Amino acid sequence: MKKIFLTAVIATGVSFFTNAQPVKPLLTAKIKTPTVGCEECKKRIETYVLRYDGVMTINVNWRAKLTTIKYLTDRTNIEELKTAIANIGYDADDIPANEEYYKMLPKGCKKPEDGGPSKPPNIHKAPTPQQIHRNNNI
Repeated sequence: MKKIFLTAVIATGVSFFTNAQPVKPLLTAKIKTPTVGCEECKKRIETYVLRYDGVMTINVNWRAKLTTIKYLTDRTNIEELKTAIANIGYDADDIPANEEYYKMLPKGCKKPEDGGPSKPPNIHKAPTPQQIHRNNNI
């Protein structure tokens, strides 16, 4: 009886370990998004990119001009994510914004040279280190 029980336990253990799925590699990418300048831009990018298969989390920091994405490498890659951001009208690292979609962005989300905000504070200009330091001391 003990041999049968021991055999059943070993067989169950072996089948459990052979059916275990491998851990999927999760990477974190940091993408420079210099043309993101407001909460509306942030929401637009996060909503769009989160739909992609393999994207686990996304955070757009429009003040620092940086987008952080955690994704599964077996489902997507960094180039596809940069292209996704560019396809909705925003520059992403070395990939320029899709012109057609950039033209459809609201005026407040465009670059100053294209009719966007031009008076200080220019929301599309990255803050200087002095401004960051000043804001952190408030």
